[in-house]
Amino acid sequence: MKIFYSTTSPYSTKVRMAAHYAGLPAEAISTDTNADPAELLAANPLGKIPALVTDDGVAVFDSRAIMNYIDRQTRGSLYPRNAAKRTEVDVLEATADGICDCLLAIVYERRSRPEEKVHQPWIDRQWEKAGRALDHLEANMPRLAKKPNAGHFALAAMLRYIELRFAGKWQRGRPKLKRFLTRFEAVFPDYAKFKD
Repeated sequence: MKIFYSTTSPYSTKVRMAAHYAGLPAEAISTDTNADPAELLAANPLGKIPALVTDDGVAVFDSRAIMNYIDRQTRGSLYPRNAAKRTEVDVLEATADGICDCLLAIVYERRSRPEEKVHQPWIDRQWEKAGRALDHLEANMPRLAKKPNAGHFALAAMLRYIELRFAGKWQRGRPKLKRFLTRFEAVFPDYAKFKD
């Protein structure tokens, strides 16, 4: 089994941490999506990461599809069976991933356009969305017991990414979010393996 990933991709980080936690053996293959590697394109015609290829050669892509695949393969290690609790985890994962969508839109706007063509109103709008979602998380921090779930992995990956790209710009007024990674590492000590 293989997971194509990038060290800076929060969606890749989420999937790799979850696979490791769930005990799903997969070879992690660092991938430069800009190079359009044939092996990645064979797994995902969109050329996006993460992408997982099973032992049988079945390709699974989009981080949430991969998370659900991992959960099915490991008998429910990432999502609760209770419908209400499952919905909570799904919404937490969607919120964390949505924040990453906004952050990546900002990064790509700055990276792919000449400075004079960067559209600041677009950046401001994306940051506003991310800020609202961060405030929502701060006000509704998820419980973190002894077993992390898919939402916790998504939140940890998002916080790692926002600190990587927007260090010092998100913490003010969000002490619970600032402390989350310390709490997360207590229940998932291998987090340090995924910091680079």
